[in-house]
Amino acid sequence: MLENIGFPNPRNADDHGLLAIGGDYRPEMLLAAYSQGIFPWPSDELPYAWFSPNPRMVLLPQELHISRSLRRTFRRGHFHTTLDTAFDQVIRQCATVYRADQGGTWITEELIAGFCHLHDLGLAHSVETWHGERLVGGIYGLGLGKVFCGESMFHHETDASKVAFVTLVQHLHRHDFSLVDCQLHTDHLEQFGAREWDRDDFLDALEEAIHFPTQPGKWTDLAQDISVSR
Repeated sequence: MLENIGFPNPRNADDHGLLAIGGDYRPEMLLAAYSQGIFPWPSDELPYAWFSPNPRMVLLPQELHISRSLRRTFRRGHFHTTLDTAFDQVIRQCATVYRADQGGTWITEELIAGFCHLHDLGLAHSVETWHGERLVGGIYGLGLGKVFCGESMFHHETDASKVAFVTLVQHLHRHDFSLVDCQLHTDHLEQFGAREWDRDDFLDALEEAIHFPTQPGKWTDLAQDISVSR
């Protein structure tokens, strides 16, 4: 399903990363973009903007760092997590949750539709954090070969998105994923062990990772399989 859609070479973009404007959010377009290290980041001014910034924020699953306070959160058992059980709810919560540093959301209805289609194809995935029956946190993204392209996360309770992120990364580590594309730097991601890579280094690693076969389908690992001992 990876079509040769004619995006410009991301290695030629400036550091800000704006690479192209136009197109749509069909699954074929999204897959072609992410397989080349390009992601959509629409705005009111640029409704179909595609980016590949330099540097790129990347986490190697084996380098995941879990703080002492977060390990205590896991041990208290306040939350439980699931995989691929509420994708539509997660992406819509990511689109609507308030973010103090942003004036709005880049997750448009068309982008939601495209990712939900990818989820139906077994390529886009979510991790959900629950407090009782209430969805209080989550994260979603796209799996291609041995790379997971993280898109967005949300929380309604302290540590809920962090619990989802740890669950995600440990799932990826168990299944031999080689890297998590976190796109842009945040202090939040840096605390987990993510680092900024030169874009060329990231694109080289991405090219290698997507050559492995993609395993589509619903994720079913149990959340209690995660380990927080380190």
